[in-house]
Amino acid sequence: MTMENEIKIVTRKSSGKCQWDGLFTRQAAETARNFHRTIPGYKPTPLVDLKGLAEHLGLEAFYVKDESFRFGLNAFKGLGGSFCVAQVLGEKLGIPITEMTFALLQDPAVHAKIKDLCFVTATDGNHGRGIAWTAHCLGVKSRVFMPKGSSRERLENIRALGSDACITEFNYDDTVRHAARVAEETGGILVQDTAWEGYESIPGWIMEGYTTLALEAAEALSQPPTHIFLQAGVGAMSGALAGFFADYYGSRKPVITIVEPNRADCIFRTAAAGDGKLHTVTGALDTIMAGLACGEPCTLGWGELAAHAEHFASVPDWVAAQGMRILGAPVPGDSRVISGESGAVTSGFVCELYRNKELEPLKKELGLDKDSRVLCISTEGATDRESYRHIVWDGAWGKPCS
Repeated sequence: MTMENEIKIVTRKSSGKCQWDGLFTRQAAETARNFHRTIPGYKPTPLVDLKGLAEHLGLEAFYVKDESFRFGLNAFKGLGGSFCVAQVLGEKLGIPITEMTFALLQDPAVHAKIKDLCFVTATDGNHGRGIAWTAHCLGVKSRVFMPKGSSRERLENIRALGSDACITEFNYDDTVRHAARVAEETGGILVQDTAWEGYESIPGWIMEGYTTLALEAAEALSQPPTHIFLQAGVGAMSGALAGFFADYYGSRKPVITIVEPNRADCIFRTAAAGDGKLHTVTGALDTIMAGLACGEPCTLGWGELAAHAEHFASVPDWVAAQGMRILGAPVPGDSRVISGESGAVTSGFVCELYRNKELEPLKKELGLDKDSRVLCISTEGATDRESYRHIVWDGAWGKPCS
């Protein structure tokens, strides 16, 4: 197997503290969920107990949180976008988030004050769809910019919500910069979960919105997981959830491992360098995991991951494809999980560690054994159906021979 197809892991000692920890506490997550509960159609997404897969692999439990059912958007991102927009509008209207409801924002008297606002963002698809959906529900405008090579289906899903959306000629990180320029030039409001110095309040609110799914998962589990696997793009979702689980479980905090595509592994490279600096990946960021094709770490996200994650993995695309097929063709008795490329990578990674005897040293390094209870988050369903069928039906991106 070539270097390009190898799985790499770096282990580092987590600091246990971060200046932004207060954003991702259990109390903060309850505030976010209280708002989300006011959105029509809200309900917790399924926590799927894959008993058969756990027995087949040889571990105690394997849980997958299936975010394909979130708000009819086929991905978790609407949680962050809706909560952040509510925070932004609450500041403009003088309404604290603890008093904010979706119905209040739709009230004609309130709408008259916000109707001319425009929310601007960059996305591979899921985040932009969440922002477009929130803007559509509230009767305000949105502009969405997507990186070169983005899925046409994802673009059309965003346009169907009334958003002014287009695919650019830039990679993801340059698309973020383009969106920021457009927002500044047009008076729009940039809503991005990528944080940088001077732009951290809005990303922090988006990340806080993500913790609703973590709170749902924690409350649904009968006992704490021993290991949690989180995928990372810029590190916003994984950072928020790492911070939440550290606060929620305290001294019983599970071992947290972060998983990224090897062609866009900026978090892995930052962890591996260990020099206190953020490390980037440039170029095309060519991976099937479009939602994770990000080359520059989020400052808030990395802060939380440095504090609370123990392991960082860089994996090739076939690991995600394998996860999609395993979840989509379950062991008898298990429920099927339709998981997209970015959603399935953590499950594919765990399965490969247990199934591939050559990876036994890595499995031991992560502390995985027969008594492990694993939690993974399937962050998206089949958001690009053509790609999903190509991988699951046709066997694209199969595991290469040794």
